Amino acid sequence: MILDARFLILVAISAEESILDTRSSIEYQEPSIKMIVGVMKAQLHMQGITSLKEKRSIVKSVISRLKSRFNISIAEIDHQDNKTSAVIAMAMVSNDTRFIDQKFDAIINFMQKDGRFYLGKIERETF
Repeated sequence: MILDARFLILVAISAEESILDTRSSIEYQEPSIKMIVGVMKAQLHMQGITSLKEKRSIVKSVISRLKSRFNISIAEIDHQDNKTSAVIAMAMVSNDTRFIDQKFDAIINFMQKDGRFYLGKIERETF
């Protein structure tokens, strides 16, 4: 054990086996770990769809393509029994807000280029 003259470290092990660390003159701070969560919800509107089977095929395809291309968590969360619309939600975790915003912008552009549906309301938030 190396002792430094600037510190006075007293370690006591309590009955619960917890360690108490007392340091004089220097305050110890744990490294800050920054975690940012981004969530986005998008409404998809499909025209000319005549069955739920056809709609679910499109939604499953979109979800699968977004998952594999952008490495996000995604699911259909509403309008499951509606033939012409769907609501999907996605989430990602990063240590940089700009990264999440760029990914969400790329996801929106990717979905807008898909000709099988058009995007309705989009809600996004980072916290």
